[in-house]
Amino acid sequence: MILAITHNLERGVKLLNAIDDSQYCNNSVAPYYSSIGSHMRHILDIFDCIFDGLDSKKIDLAARKRNELAENKVKEGLAYFDEIIEKLEQLKNIDFDVMVEVKDDLGLGVVTANYTLASALIQAHSHAIHHFASIGYIISQLGINLPDADFGYNPTTPRNELLKN
Repeated sequence: MILAITHNLERGVKLLNAIDDSQYCNNSVAPYYSSIGSHMRHILDIFDCIFDGLDSKKIDLAARKRNELAENKVKEGLAYFDEIIEKLEQLKNIDFDVMVEVKDDLGLGVVTANYTLASALIQAHSHAIHHFASIGYIISQLGINLPDADFGYNPTTPRNELLKN
């Protein structure tokens, strides 16, 4: 599981290594006017919330730090990726079946549910892929190439034959 998650996050690192700060924080693309950096920071914040709650076994997904430097500066975004990937790699020998309490605001108030650590990490991974897809749209509008053909694709999603070439 950790290998798959880190492999996917490395796609984000690859993208950041290919763009500059002006591209990273460009929020000119409609309809949401979000930037590559805001999506990347958000992706990593979810993982960070998991790590913050590991010792207490209480994960609050609404308690995101929203580091503006990591959102606006490629160098800071890369450092955040490195931090999260390092923490993920330290989990390789942990019990993924341990129960954790996960809390989040779903829009109508805070909801709390019991997850395994594995399910929290799987959710964070799927969430990252979803945001990578949004980033894919942004970078296509900015004229930036995808870092690889699988960027933003869930492995279970059928692929259009034109995209496979």
